[in-house]
Amino acid sequence: MTKLSLGAHPYLLGFEQLERMVERTAKSGNEGYPPYNIEQSSENAYRITLAVAGFAEADLTITVEDRQLMIRGRQGDEDDSRIFLHRGIAARQFQRSFVLAEGVEVSGAMMENGLLHIDLNRSAPESVVQTIAINSSRKGDA
Repeated sequence: MTKLSLGAHPYLLGFEQLERMVERTAKSGNEGYPPYNIEQSSENAYRITLAVAGFAEADLTITVEDRQLMIRGRQGDEDDSRIFLHRGIAARQFQRSFVLAEGVEVSGAMMENGLLHIDLNRSAPESVVQTIAINSSRKGDA
């Protein structure tokens, strides 16, 4: 069986990077923790909301590298003097990633009632029309 890749189609030139982004997203291994929502707040604005109850702002880091938004949470060492009779609140570290489209940038982040909100804005692409001159070749010129 032959694997047909997106970049191999003859009408799609230069889409190899898109294929790599899709593969990178599929390999990110994001499990279900922490749960999140993605909402579109306007035509060019989005909001990612993660449920991060129990994490302080200092426990969270948000970075963007090579169009990949990475959110990491790591709680500090706990007080060993506490004895839990039942422990049902997750206190594990996490890493959640999102691949951002070209032109999408993080405009801000805020914590509110155990929810981390990350706002994204997409800038409208400029429409560019380019005319290409056709050079003629004369017989005898090589």
